[in-house]
Amino acid sequence: MAAVVLLALSACTAAPVPGPSAPASATATAAAATTFNFGVGSDPLGFDPALVEDTESYRVTRQVLEGLLTIDPVTGAPAPSLATSWQELDDGLAYTFELRPGVKFHDGTAFDAQAVCTNFERWYSMSAATRGDGSASMFKQVFRGFKDDAANSLYKGCTVDGPLKVTLGLNIRLTGFLQALTLPAFAISSPTALAKGTADVLDQTYAANKVSRYALHPVGTGPFTFTQAGAGTVTMNANAGYWGEKGQITTLNFRTFDQPATRLAALEDGSLDGFDPVTPSNLDKLIKSGKQVLQRDPFSVMYLGINQKVPVLADQKVREAIAAAIDKTTLVNNYFIAGTATTAQFIPPKLSGFNNKVPGILYDQAKAKTLLAESSYKGEELKFYYPTNSSRTYLPSPEKVYASIAAELTAVGFNIKPVPVPWSDGYVTAVTQDGDHALSLLGWNGSYADPDNFVGPLFGSPGAELGLDDPQLVSKITRARSMPNGPDRVAAYESISKQLAATVPAVPIAFPISAIALSDKVVSYPLSPVLNEVFNHVVLAPKTG
Repeated sequence: MAAVVLLALSACTAAPVPGPSAPASATATAAAATTFNFGVGSDPLGFDPALVEDTESYRVTRQVLEGLLTIDPVTGAPAPSLATSWQELDDGLAYTFELRPGVKFHDGTAFDAQAVCTNFERWYSMSAATRGDGSASMFKQVFRGFKDDAANSLYKGCTVDGPLKVTLGLNIRLTGFLQALTLPAFAISSPTALAKGTADVLDQTYAANKVSRYALHPVGTGPFTFTQAGAGTVTMNANAGYWGEKGQITTLNFRTFDQPATRLAALEDGSLDGFDPVTPSNLDKLIKSGKQVLQRDPFSVMYLGINQKVPVLADQKVREAIAAAIDKTTLVNNYFIAGTATTAQFIPPKLSGFNNKVPGILYDQAKAKTLLAESSYKGEELKFYYPTNSSRTYLPSPEKVYASIAAELTAVGFNIKPVPVPWSDGYVTAVTQDGDHALSLLGWNGSYADPDNFVGPLFGSPGAELGLDDPQLVSKITRARSMPNGPDRVAAYESISKQLAATVPAVPIAFPISAIALSDKVVSYPLSPVLNEVFNHVVLAPKTG
């Protein structure tokens, strides 16, 4: 059966609300040890949430670590987690948090205000040797600068006001600050484990990425403790001392199946209890076989990246020709789950800033040829990077999407060179750091309900992925993110959407619908459009026999 779960998302700041209570159905059958195997489309890239941004890494760290705030599953507003309440001070330039008492990290270290400040100061003080240029760091994407660029940072400092009271200060008002704190990147790690694992020394390798020893074994306060990770498998065990709802699963395994057919076969033979993502190629088979398929409310954007550091791509007519050559409707109909919408914008329709008056550049191959003829393009080879051996929630069939776009670009006169890179062999690094990528396929999954979460990370600061250096655009985004909610802020983001559509720093393709498949043993799954899916909330049917 197919079920569509629509979760409301709110962009407003939240007042303190009571902590979540454990539903009776989730605990009534908790008894014997239960192992749950969940299939994923690619390996995670590391387990230090401060230094990763891929969904599979966050899928793991959400189970192990927690932030001050989480997301209310009904309203989408910030809700208590390690903080039980909070108060805005100085017209949004500071926030005081009361912390949850009696919480311990998995290594026995007490959670307190000093632990919070240790984490925030670590993120703020990260050296270039650890963070690189910082463009992949969520700290920079939210706060805009680190300690060595303090004049441009929105972060002011963290103050311990008492054992369980902490204040976070800002240099400029940040309207979506509380929403941003729900990001998995701002989960609180054990200070003891950070020190023991030399978290800022990247002297290890995992999934072709340089990581620290801490990133191989994270330690948080979450409902599961990290056990081990290897090629294709991550194992966690239930945290017996967890402060919240413990749930029914005692051993949780995430297992990688990079091909849709193998994920489907593993669910059918009982090797898996569920998997994510479902692709169009196996959706019909799942439904016909009576498996549960749950669809998330769309809250991501899939796009074609254009690197303007490749000289010919700095020509706007070339970028416009690329956009006009792509038949988004056919792409969506062929390679995405039904209901996925094409788009000319990066901000989803449910958020303020989506601009109904921005149609973007429509599919028109004749126009694409004309634009190309008028441009500075003279047949230069363009390297088109795309991921292989991976299915993403925003890009379930990357090879097929690449082949379709490449054929369309070739048809209007572009000289395309395919560069396939396995996801687990460093695809994200290859297209987000300085290199020879001209075009690339990627997507962005929203993590909280604010337009800045979409345009800020992609366009709010110069980055190597798009080779974009537009101070005026950065200034517009910086101004909009600090404006209070209201008509002026909406108008500011609408203007940003209009500018992005006109200048084409990248080509937004679709707002994809993603879906998961579940076995009959699952009664309830905590589906979330922002992927805030923690497995202690999975409800299982009582065992029989």
